[in-house]
Amino acid sequence: MVIERSHAYAALFLVAITAGVWVSHAPVTPVPVKARPAAVVGDKLVTAKPAAMRTDKVLSPLLAELQHRTFRYFWDTADPKTGLVPDRYPTPSFSSIAAVGFALTAYPIGAERGYVTREAARARVLTTLRFFHGAPQGEAATGTAGFNGFFYRYLDMKTGTRSGDIELSTVDTALLLGGMLFAQSYFDRADAEEAEIRRLVEEIYGRVNWRWAQVRGAAIGHGWTPEAGFLPYDWRGYNEAMLVYILALGSPTHAVAPDAWREWTRHYDQLLRTEHGQTHLTFTQLFGHQYTHVWVDFRGILDAPMRKAGFDYFENSRRAAYAQRAYAIANPMRWTGYGENVWGLTASDGSADVEAVFAGEKRRFRTYYARGTDASDDGTIAPTAAAASIAFAPEIAIPAVEEMHRRYGQHIYGEYGFYDAFNPSFDFDVPVRHGRRIPGFGWVAGDYLGIDQGPILAMLENYRSGLIWQKTRTNAHIRRGLQHAGFAGGWLGTHNTGTVAAARDLQHAGVAGGRVGALHAVVEEAGR
Repeated sequence: MVIERSHAYAALFLVAITAGVWVSHAPVTPVPVKARPAAVVGDKLVTAKPAAMRTDKVLSPLLAELQHRTFRYFWDTADPKTGLVPDRYPTPSFSSIAAVGFALTAYPIGAERGYVTREAARARVLTTLRFFHGAPQGEAATGTAGFNGFFYRYLDMKTGTRSGDIELSTVDTALLLGGMLFAQSYFDRADAEEAEIRRLVEEIYGRVNWRWAQVRGAAIGHGWTPEAGFLPYDWRGYNEAMLVYILALGSPTHAVAPDAWREWTRHYDQLLRTEHGQTHLTFTQLFGHQYTHVWVDFRGILDAPMRKAGFDYFENSRRAAYAQRAYAIANPMRWTGYGENVWGLTASDGSADVEAVFAGEKRRFRTYYARGTDASDDGTIAPTAAAASIAFAPEIAIPAVEEMHRRYGQHIYGEYGFYDAFNPSFDFDVPVRHGRRIPGFGWVAGDYLGIDQGPILAMLENYRSGLIWQKTRTNAHIRRGLQHAGFAGGWLGTHNTGTVAAARDLQHAGVAGGRVGALHAVVEEAGR
């Protein structure tokens, strides 16, 4: 989005002075979606209607249903008092703050799709933001939700404070903030509650002290605990933590210097290689190619390393999906089921931590693990890996989703869409930690995981309408973070830093007065 300076400033000045069915693809027993088409706002019953006046891609009945079911995971399982979302369901668990970030992304999608009303989505977002805004912060090992603006990776679903001895997590905080910043840009109307959403996000984001997390030079650390201090690891590319650096660079209060991005990309020359027929920045688990892309539209924008490589990060993720498909077709470990339309390795649940003989060889199987196209592969397929690649490579991802549903749906598909993972190769009569073994089929997870549900829903919407990308392209913080990382071209442009700064200042001045909605409209229109 290239903004012409003169037109944008004139428009900003004007704002300143005027601020106002379910179809089966296989013989699978249908699992009904809970119908909640209406919400109570005050004393009035409001019926949800899909958003109008937007040209969207038409999804197949299965994909449309899958999107609805994954939305309902977040809508149905979130705590109504705090907005906290469980890490997994139906097994009782703590809340994952990353899952909350995906939930905050889900609610506007639900409003746009007519699953719930905008009013109901707004109320849910406000509940969540009010909780995080007021959640206790401090150095104490118990009774707090975070420290220095960051939050613990897991929070107790009842108390809203640190779960066990879990660490304060920079990447999970970033995933939470990704959802918050999308909500800030989506809820753009001159309405007191939407203005409050924008203000709360501004304050929560502004409290995060990114420089505090730079323990060893310019790199940003993984996290911290009250008991042991900083973890001995730093985030360096390429993986899911790209969003950490973008948000740290874009902070209005505690921004890190641009050399942080250079530290993040320092090892790219070692990671840019050809695997399974695709030259790309390698990270063998697909979640690393998906998470940041939920909120950032990398199409046509390049930083220095990718200008050198000759393609953008969006194309990199497309190639990563193709590499996984090629690996499954080759199937070097001879796992059951792998092929052209059954693929997808990522972090997911698994069967059991055991060794067993498969195809005449002793193999290692694992429970929850980050699986990729290497020795970590134990035959476990996670549908989220292919489904969340739909925005990058629909021509291979959609057939994969539909084939897995057609072939295995009676075992792996339920109330909230696909269960987290399945393994047709694991048909051993041994105890499993999660899910169940089905003789003659193999193993299937019994839970849905929030951090795997979220990318399915979000990337389906980005493929379908581009909603999330359209909104976050107007967010001054995300734009600034990208620019400070050296991104240019495409929708971001090359000479709009001043315009973004002016937009940010006006946002700060007018957020309580409801002027941000008009501002976002001006910026979005100027970039068309």
